[in-house]
Amino acid sequence: MIQLPSRSFLTGTFVFLLSAALLLFLRLLPLKGGIMGWPGPDMLLALILAWVLRRPDQLSAPVIVLAVLVEDVLLMRPLGLWAVFVLMGSEAARVREHRWRDQPFMVEWLRVTILIGLMLLGSRLVQILFILPVPALGQVILQYLATVLVYPLVIFVARLLIGLRRVGHGEGT
Repeated sequence: MIQLPSRSFLTGTFVFLLSAALLLFLRLLPLKGGIMGWPGPDMLLALILAWVLRRPDQLSAPVIVLAVLVEDVLLMRPLGLWAVFVLMGSEAARVREHRWRDQPFMVEWLRVTILIGLMLLGSRLVQILFILPVPALGQVILQYLATVLVYPLVIFVARLLIGLRRVGHGEGT
């Protein structure tokens, strides 16, 4: 028989999609008035990795791809390229989540830092290989650093506002 999704899964998916929509809305707001400044962090990526490492049972791969594809379309990035790398990175983190669960936060932060760096490097290499427009390296490095530095804040806010916490050993996955 077909098993219906649990209430926890549906609630988590709905809250994630709502959060992703809010982050995308804030990213699209014209707050700088045409002045190009430092690139901000990729908050959606930080939220996806935080969610996958805390509640892997609530966030499925199609939901991640949907959120990042919508972001690709609205931010006029190469369609699906970043979504593929976010999917690969989030699934790599999901597979290792049970081993990372008991590690201190600094170890998790270091691993997420490396994972985000590999995702950005892979995306950049594919863009170069297929002769797509490549963003300036300095801007990409600044966005990478901003994303890595904001990751603990994303976890704190997600725990405070959404109640996103780690899965215990007896809770499943």
